[in-house]
Amino acid sequence: MLRLTWVQPEDLLGHELRQAALDGREPSRIAERWRAAGGSEAPPRAGASPEPASRYLRQLAEDLLDELADLPSVLKDVEPTDLEKIKAVCPNWPSPPAGRGAAQPARHEAAWLGRAVGCLLGKPVEKLPLEAIRQLAEATGNWPLNTYFTAKGVPADLLTAHPWNRRSAGTSLAENIDGMPEDDDLNYPLLNLLLLRRHGKAFTTTDVARLWLDELPPGRTFTAERIAHRNLLLGIEPPHTARHRNPFREWIGALIRADVHGWTNPGDPAAAAEQAHRDATLTHTANGVYAAMFTAAVIARAATGTGPDAIHTCLRTGLKVIPPHSRLSHAVRHAIQLAGTHEDFDTVVDELHATYSPAHHWVHAIPNTALITAALTHANGDFTGSVCRAVSGGWDTDSNGATAGSVAALLAGAPTALPDRWTAPLKNRLATSVADFNGTGFDTLARLTQELTHGPDHLEATRP
Repeated sequence: MLRLTWVQPEDLLGHELRQAALDGREPSRIAERWRAAGGSEAPPRAGASPEPASRYLRQLAEDLLDELADLPSVLKDVEPTDLEKIKAVCPNWPSPPAGRGAAQPARHEAAWLGRAVGCLLGKPVEKLPLEAIRQLAEATGNWPLNTYFTAKGVPADLLTAHPWNRRSAGTSLAENIDGMPEDDDLNYPLLNLLLLRRHGKAFTTTDVARLWLDELPPGRTFTAERIAHRNLLLGIEPPHTARHRNPFREWIGALIRADVHGWTNPGDPAAAAEQAHRDATLTHTANGVYAAMFTAAVIARAATGTGPDAIHTCLRTGLKVIPPHSRLSHAVRHAIQLAGTHEDFDTVVDELHATYSPAHHWVHAIPNTALITAALTHANGDFTGSVCRAVSGGWDTDSNGATAGSVAALLAGAPTALPDRWTAPLKNRLATSVADFNGTGFDTLARLTQELTHGPDHLEATRP
């Protein structure tokens, strides 16, 4: 039986009930109707429940999804999705820079490498609970985390209790890494290279949609991105693609697409955030969009950042482009406060999990952005410290490692500033199903990124 993940109505309903409680709607009566009819909770970690619901329950789930969408939210004024409304509630929105920022090609190569390293570090432990990550690392003397995970020396009973991620274990443990394996955390930056080369920085959300239909295999998408793909095929236009029966619209998917918008706007966080907004609104709303804008602005500032306190300047800049009374802004500030208070990062992580895990899915943008922020703050932007803290904190480990790695590597300034134990196994090669990028080197990707930073408005060539 083909039980396609992230699209089954009976599962979407459970996720939407949880989302409604987070974003200021009152879903209790609809939840009671769902439970009374025999409906179940959404799977806590998997993308689909093991067995399909009855035809009656599936139809009821679809009807209730639409009813939930019509409920009013008490947060709509403090958490807008429209860009002009976001700007209106951001009193410190960054001004355009006096001149063009300049990021050296070496920084772009470091950023691509850093994103790949962080992603690769997190891949084998994605979906595992926090305690399992700690035990697997401790079993091989790799705690606090300091290098790639390995299965060598891990007791068999521990691996039975907490097996590595099934899809990733064969390509992301220290003993079997052979180049950068395919991952959506690298596929989306590649897609955004194509986006900017074809349409320039003035691209529209519709341009993003067309690119996805042309270049992104639906089977390589997850959560909000898969829902948006489905909605496009149903004839739904952006930005409604982000809202129609999409309970994942505040999850992490838009955040992981933000890097290229920051890389190509060095020193201009406002421009980076605006690009990220046009990209994100195909699939996300409110805090899902803010996470992408925050990340793009942080990266744009990091692309020209220098000095021992650069990471803290970058994070403060990111806060300027998101609504100050939003849930994401509160979470980021909380993370900065925790990281500045506790010397032991495990204590920071435990506090974050105690605060966010009870109400949020492990892929939700709010807890994951908070963790990335805490990791960068606690490590003071150091590359190894940042990626290891981000991954050791659990939740969406590969995505968090990737974003932390991108930021910290930009601040490091060059590929040679990244320890060889991290970059050598990548062999300057990544695997992907996007366009003709399979096997492309990170040096080539850096060159393509640099061209977009100071090149013409758009470039006809679309292949590496």
